[in-house]
Amino acid sequence: MRTYHTNTLTKAGSALIVVDIQDKLLHAIHDWETVLANSIKMISFAQTLNVPVIVTEQYPKGLGPTNAAVKETLSSFSPLVKTVFSCFGAPGFQEKLDELDVSALLLVGIEAHICVQQTALEAIARGYKVHVAADAVGSRTVFNKEIGLEKIRQAGGIITSIEIALYEWLERSDSQEFKTILPLIK
Repeated sequence: MRTYHTNTLTKAGSALIVVDIQDKLLHAIHDWETVLANSIKMISFAQTLNVPVIVTEQYPKGLGPTNAAVKETLSSFSPLVKTVFSCFGAPGFQEKLDELDVSALLLVGIEAHICVQQTALEAIARGYKVHVAADAVGSRTVFNKEIGLEKIRQAGGIITSIEIALYEWLERSDSQEFKTILPLIK
């Protein structure tokens, strides 16, 4: 039997949280193309590995719907709508986590220093292990992204990357999942 460090992200008991990737906000984000591409990769990886994916939208009346490429990547799409910055303010968010019986969250999306950061801190306060893919989150300025990630780290969150998270989920190279995902990595 393997022994995992408490900061290892395992498939069992984890969920991918896609935070507010909406076009009206997305295009104002520094290096938004990378944030979008890496978030889409992470969604694809999660779905291939049967890791649950939860999507939120912040005030879609004002910020518009989830980006079309994100929607197209998802096998099913029913975002949780919120006006509170933390995803825990979305009706049904906590209930969905309870239903999925997850203990670890991997966050991607925008903005790193607002909705991602507030979700991370609330999740930590609620007892979840929180991982944030630094290359799949963004803010309008680099400074705010860096400060948001640092605040998450200081609160006990784990700053990671999409490749680190993926390889932790995969665990091994001799699986069919690895062979399926390998072309997506390159």
